This record gives sequence, structure tokens and C-alpha cells, in this order.
Amino acid sequence: MQRKAPQIGFDRFIRLDWAAAALRVRSGAADIGELDQILTEAHAGPEAKKKTRTVLNRLWLEPREEVVGLADRGVEIFAKVSNAQVEVLTWGMAIAVYPFFAKVAEIVGRLTSIQGDCTTAEVHRRMAEIYGEREGTRRMTNMVLQSQVDWSLLSKSENGKTLTRKPSMAVQSPETVQWLAAALLMHVGRPLGLDGLAGQPTMFPFSLGDNLGYVISSSDALEVRADSAGTRIVGLKDREGA
Repeated sequence: MQRKAPQIGFDRFIRLDWAAAALRVRSGAADIGELDQILTEAHAGPEAKKKTRTVLNRLWLEPREEVVGLADRGVEIFAKVSNAQVEVLTWGMAIAVYPFFAKVAEIVGRLTSIQGDCTTAEVHRRMAEIYGEREGTRRMTNMVLQSQVDWSLLSKSENGKTLTRKPSMAVQSPETVQWLAAALLMHVGRPLGLDGLAGQPTMFPFSLGDNLGYVISSSDALEVRADSAGTRIVGLKDREGA
């Protein structure tokens, strides 16, 4: 029986260098001992380390069956593309694997879409409306926000009350653009209009470039078709494992 995605599971602050170390291990460029040492030095005890390792396992080291294909292609990009963007790859896996992470990203994207910033209180209020008024919801929302700030994809004021968008990060390679689009489609679970793909709230930190239609149409994992109104729609060719 296929396992369901964890509804609330991104419950740890994940530093970008930890994700990079996990990618090095998964790609064969490093031994698991390197990651273990990094995590041991960064955590106060074995229980905290174990919880962080669980998140890294789901992201890169031991992904669920339905996202193995996506993870494998992300690892290939990391290994083969010059200056591979770890923050882009880890964001893509996070939205595909963790609905909670994706919902925080969506809410921040929506709230900052007009003026470029929002309050953390607004984000917590929106998340509480969806997941309930409980300490776990607030704590895990903070973990997601703290991670996004560490990945340099979001800014937080010194007092922690205001979140501000950073200038959009250009996704550098066509392979990474295609892969990130596939991660987004896995998250939403349905095809999306090509023109609206880059404008999805969960994609707020990134710029996918001016030739998105060409890049997407040249992907082996994605398909572009026209609906009855002539709108170009993007979907996954193979839903299983993206």
C-alpha cells in the first residue's frame, strides 16, 4: 500500500549546508560519516540529531517511493550541472515531500506578492486556520521560515516580526528549471497553465527565465498540450515518481 505524504513533518530547522552534505552523500561524492559528523557537531544531543536526520532522509537520503524519481534527477543535476543550486533543489524536494512546507511557502508568497513583505503573525494566523491553533503548528511554521531564511530565499527582521522577499533568484540551468517545474506539479497534483507556472505563490523566491515555454517543452519528464481554449497546459508525463 502506498504511504501517504506526511501532513505535518517538516519539524526541524534545516541548514543549507546540511542539505548540501546530504546531496553529496546521495550523489556518492561524500561518505555518510561526513554528514554524521556535521550533524553531531551542530546538535546538543542524539534525539535532536535523529529528528534532523529524519527530515534529511525524506528530502534526499531515503525519499519515499513516489518521489524517488524526482530525487534521483535532482541528485543528477547536483552532480553534473556546474554550480548546481542546492537551495533550489532542496526547495523543490521540500514542496514535493512536505505539504506543510509548501503551505507556508504559498502563504508567504501570497502575503508578500503586493508590497514585498508581511508579518510573521499573519503567516501564523493563516497556518492556524488550516492546521489548528496548537503549539506544534506554530513551532513547525517557525522551523520552515527559519530554514527559508537560512537558504537565503527570505529575509526576516532583527526582531523576527517582519518577513521580506529577496530579489528573485534566477534558476540557472534548463535542467534545473524543468526539474523545479516537475516538483511543483507533484506538489499541486494536477496540470497547470504554462503562463501561470512561474507565478505560483510557492515559487516566489525564483525566476524561471524568459524562455520557459521552450525549456519546458524540451523536457523528457513534462508535457505541454493545449486545452479547448488554446491555453498551454503543463503536466507530468509520468506521475509515478515524477
